[in-house]
Amino acid sequence: MHRCPEAGLLIMRLTLGGLLLIHGLAKILGGVGFIEGMLTSAGLPAFIAYGVYIGEVVAPIMLMIGFRARIAALIIIFNMLVAIGLVHMGDLFSVGQNGGYALELQFFFLLNAVALFFTGAGRLAVSKSNSWD
Repeated sequence: MHRCPEAGLLIMRLTLGGLLLIHGLAKILGGVGFIEGMLTSAGLPAFIAYGVYIGEVVAPIMLMIGFRARIAALIIIFNMLVAIGLVHMGDLFSVGQNGGYALELQFFFLLNAVALFFTGAGRLAVSKSNSWD
């Protein structure tokens, strides 16, 4: 069987970017008021909530097209660490209702972004010549 790691990287980029983009679109439609509330409760300025649009809209689109994929992956890593720290710390060592890890989706996003940070976008991408592809 022929190996095609480039197709595998493309599938990873499209999956991570596409699934995370849905979260971003929900925030575009519903707003970030609940995030502002969590931030102010934690003693942080509410305007930081708008950064979610970078982490859940801009970076996923960059990742999907393969434009500066490593930078996009870093943004997603930061976004997910903030989300886990701000919203999900109580579930860090929990099992969900269906028997799986309670934070499996968050860790899927986080660890796939880490993997794409190390691999880069691959050849099937908009930007390929830069070490920060």
